[in-house]
Amino acid sequence: MDKSMSYVQKHRAITKSRLANFVSDGQWEDVNARTAINEACASGKPHIELGVWSAPGQERPAFEHAVQQQFAPIDVGHVFTPSWSTHWVRAAIQIPKEFAGKPVRLEFDASCEAMVWSDAGEPLQGLTGGNSQRRCEFTLADRAGADEPLRVLYLEVACNGMFGNGLSNFLAAPDANRKFPLKTMRLVVPNVEGRALIEELAVLRAMSNGLDQDSPRAWHALAAANDAINAFTAGDQKSIAAARAAVAGFFAAKGGDGNHQVYAIGNCHIDTAWLWPYDETKRKIARSWAAQLDLLDRYPEYRFAASQAQQFEWLQELYPRLFERIQAKAKTGQFIPIGGTWIEMDCNVPSGEALARQFLLGQRYFERHFGVRAKVFWLPDTFGYSSQIPQIMRLAGTEYFYTQKLSWNNINKFPHTTFRWIGLDGSTVLTHMSPAETYTADVSIGDLIDSIKKHKDVVYSNESLYLYGHGDGGGGPCEDMLERLRLVGDLDGLPRVKHAHPNEFYEHVDRTARDLVSWKGELYFELHRGTYTTQAATKKCNRQAEFALRDAELLSVIAQSAARGFAYPAAELERLWKLVCLNQFHDVLPGTSIEMVYKDTDKIYADVLGSVAGLKQSAVVALAGHAAAQSPDAATGVLLVNTTGWPRTEVVAVPAAGPAGGSWQTRASDGARLMVAAAVPGCGTAVVDATSTAAAIPGSSTSSSDLSVEEQTGVAPVGAFEDKDGNVVLENIYVTAKISKSSGQLVSLWDRRAERELVPPGRAGNVFRLHDDAPLYWDAWDIEIYSMEKFAEQPAAEVTVADAGPLVASACVQVPIGKGSSRLKQWVSLSATSPRLNFDCEVDWHENRKCLKVGFTWDIHSDYATYDTQFGVVQRPTHRNTTWEMAKFEVCGHKFADLSEYGYGVALLNDCKYGYATLGSTMSLSLLRASKAPDANCDMGRHTFRYAVYPHAGTFTESDVVREAYQFNVPLVQLPVDAAGAGAVAGAGPFFSVEGAPSVVLDTVKAAEGDSRCVVVRLYETYGGHARATLVTRLPAASAHLANILEERTADAKVVAAPAATATAAAAGDGHAIELAFKPFEVVTVKLELKA
Repeated sequence: MDKSMSYVQKHRAITKSRLANFVSDGQWEDVNARTAINEACASGKPHIELGVWSAPGQERPAFEHAVQQQFAPIDVGHVFTPSWSTHWVRAAIQIPKEFAGKPVRLEFDASCEAMVWSDAGEPLQGLTGGNSQRRCEFTLADRAGADEPLRVLYLEVACNGMFGNGLSNFLAAPDANRKFPLKTMRLVVPNVEGRALIEELAVLRAMSNGLDQDSPRAWHALAAANDAINAFTAGDQKSIAAARAAVAGFFAAKGGDGNHQVYAIGNCHIDTAWLWPYDETKRKIARSWAAQLDLLDRYPEYRFAASQAQQFEWLQELYPRLFERIQAKAKTGQFIPIGGTWIEMDCNVPSGEALARQFLLGQRYFERHFGVRAKVFWLPDTFGYSSQIPQIMRLAGTEYFYTQKLSWNNINKFPHTTFRWIGLDGSTVLTHMSPAETYTADVSIGDLIDSIKKHKDVVYSNESLYLYGHGDGGGGPCEDMLERLRLVGDLDGLPRVKHAHPNEFYEHVDRTARDLVSWKGELYFELHRGTYTTQAATKKCNRQAEFALRDAELLSVIAQSAARGFAYPAAELERLWKLVCLNQFHDVLPGTSIEMVYKDTDKIYADVLGSVAGLKQSAVVALAGHAAAQSPDAATGVLLVNTTGWPRTEVVAVPAAGPAGGSWQTRASDGARLMVAAAVPGCGTAVVDATSTAAAIPGSSTSSSDLSVEEQTGVAPVGAFEDKDGNVVLENIYVTAKISKSSGQLVSLWDRRAERELVPPGRAGNVFRLHDDAPLYWDAWDIEIYSMEKFAEQPAAEVTVADAGPLVASACVQVPIGKGSSRLKQWVSLSATSPRLNFDCEVDWHENRKCLKVGFTWDIHSDYATYDTQFGVVQRPTHRNTTWEMAKFEVCGHKFADLSEYGYGVALLNDCKYGYATLGSTMSLSLLRASKAPDANCDMGRHTFRYAVYPHAGTFTESDVVREAYQFNVPLVQLPVDAAGAGAVAGAGPFFSVEGAPSVVLDTVKAAEGDSRCVVVRLYETYGGHARATLVTRLPAASAHLANILEERTADAKVVAAPAATATAAAAGDGHAIELAFKPFEVVTVKLELKA
């Protein structure tokens, strides 16, 4: 009988469905290609005998401890539970004689994650069961012998899925009692030819669906697959060869030299914490990377990249033999350490110095342990990118940037794939975003086709980077992905694909691309805007830790120079910076992790802040010497240390030390005693006599109780009263503020010097609005634009005068929130020394998917507002003319946002908030959110925070807003002392100063890495203009040079005697000066070598 004619062309849809059924699980798997996966299987006794020991609670015991325990017998069907528990399975394995000469694998599916260990304690391979990222086979023998010995393996079972323990939705809060059944435990002989056929058919199916439906290759793919199905017979090994022969001609056709070139790199993007805690990440790293080492051995062309130095250090500490294997593979070029940072951090909330430390810690680690410096900044999954990143990258030795997250934008599609990113200061880095729009690809044909279709700059560069491998929860590429790459590496109809180091891709593009476009400024992510606000306590601790470490380093440098016997605590400071950088991971600091993670971060921040407080105390005590009081009760004064780079005069709350005298004011909110600290020099000290109300004057502690407050302090008193209109009025010589007793809102702010009303008629400031906050999907991540439309104002229930002066005047405002389950208590205060109006808040927060914002409307007109960012400021529009402007309805700012017109402006400061918005003349600050996933208790409970409004003459660039914002966040450091004995310490003058350039900020002073004889000083230009500044120091500087963030010499700098006119030289008599030139927003690092 003649062969029947094929009618594929006449019934394409039917043939496609036939092909889909032929390669799929389900109804037809007993007669389709799935029957060819394995040649043979064996399970149960005598082939496999299992025992289990379950660790108590959530302990994660080491191998050495676990194998000493008693193991109870189990079999398939055993249930591992509860969530986050650990169970060690002992497997005694006897390979059947009939498997001789064939490859043999162990198939173990416990519905969760596991690690295979040898009986000698060697971690061998990670396994993942129970989901689509299944990796359940472990190779026992490439070719089994005729008489295999009994072998013992241990399997460390972790009761969590690849994406944690949410049940109804993977983003849901974890279920505490999730159950994981042991579904499979057997020995299998893989059918190599059968598995190859299945891969070939999968490729043919994808090409027939994904290519242009009118193209010959789409038709040929479907026809070849149809021929293979016709040739196959279930259970007949010879038919597999016939089926493969039917498709061989299709796969023999190669692509042309002009085809798009894809550079493929394996990765597993392990989130350092997210839907699992840090401790589970440590095991995920070992499981994932052990699996990849096995694949690197079997596929010599394969290249695998891993970032985050913290993860390498954890592996080094906990799995040293595995770490040594990785080092060996790194030397061959197969295992590629990449990224150059301590972790893949958030790039919105961390300070500029914190971003610098990420690179300093990361690059130094990779150089020390792998002999390489990362050239690519690897950040595929972070939620937006600060405009200062290009400069920081360049200063850290990285030239290229990779991400793909902007492909998630939900309003505007980002217009570029390969481009030059120009930063705030003009620094440029070559940037690429994978057109496949994923960093966890599975080598699907659709992804490869998208690498051409979605490449927006293919006219300039006919190459793209392709990141594949299971990720977020780890895992990485699987065997089938690597087999598929071998199959399609050079196949007609698809782009050419090759394994490559990311450096190879970037260097080729840098060398050959023509006329690449540029993008100037921040890479704003049009999604996940709630991450500026979620998990408020974490963000507050981060801000406090950043500034506390800044203080500790500066004070320790000064103490080492000025106090005999003091040693700079380099090791402890490095430990603390590593912890702070760890918590800046892009799913931790943004607030998008499970509750367990934030219990860990609370402990970490308690450690950091407690240790830093001790370091600061030690340094200041060393500075004070014998003047330091033995106890607060024995003190007669307070030594004040100003860690900012300019002099300060402000009201301070000092300890209740020594005999009470003078006309002290006691603050109503906390009972603190208040005094004026006058002209405390930048990076210098002053003493307050705690027995009087005198101003703190360097070297002086005398006063007369017979004088008025103004005569004693040098400042005019501030007052508080109620006016006839029912307002509480706070007034000093600078401003008059009126707070409505009926609403608690700021209804008037009058600048007495400019004679100007700042609040428009009928409008107000300090307006609390409770917004509905239910985003489309990503609960903890997103504030959506429609949330701006639906809100309710929250008026005060009570407003009273709290402090009447003379140093501080304040009103107490109490506001019920929502339906009354939440409450806010606020002290609005004005000091005698400043026009800044402060708002100190306590909130008891118990809402459900609400967002609390505070807004201020000003009589100021400007098309742009200015926001504090890392090492500078960024301007954003106050209107919504285009969709690009509309998309920025919520933006990130650090210490302040400023709205200025010609001649005048107002800044909105904060001490721990990051979510801002300015629309027209209204500025708002996001205070708290109440998301319920993945942390069901996110932000519930008590919060304290502060914000302030600071009116100023001139535009922003003519103001001192930057300094005021620092002062709002960096209180004067205090130490109880003997006032008389501390005069010499205070009279010594500043240790550092910046002269001649008010736009230059002295941000960081630290000991050089590995050499405490050298001091590193980091400064930046903050207003966006050229500047010439003189850095003056009292330290005995022998020489100086300019350096990068890695503290390597970049240019010479000359040290000269400081001019006598400078404050530092005048006080010390022997200051040293370095002349510095700044470009707009430039970060400059100076390295000083001190005299012996």
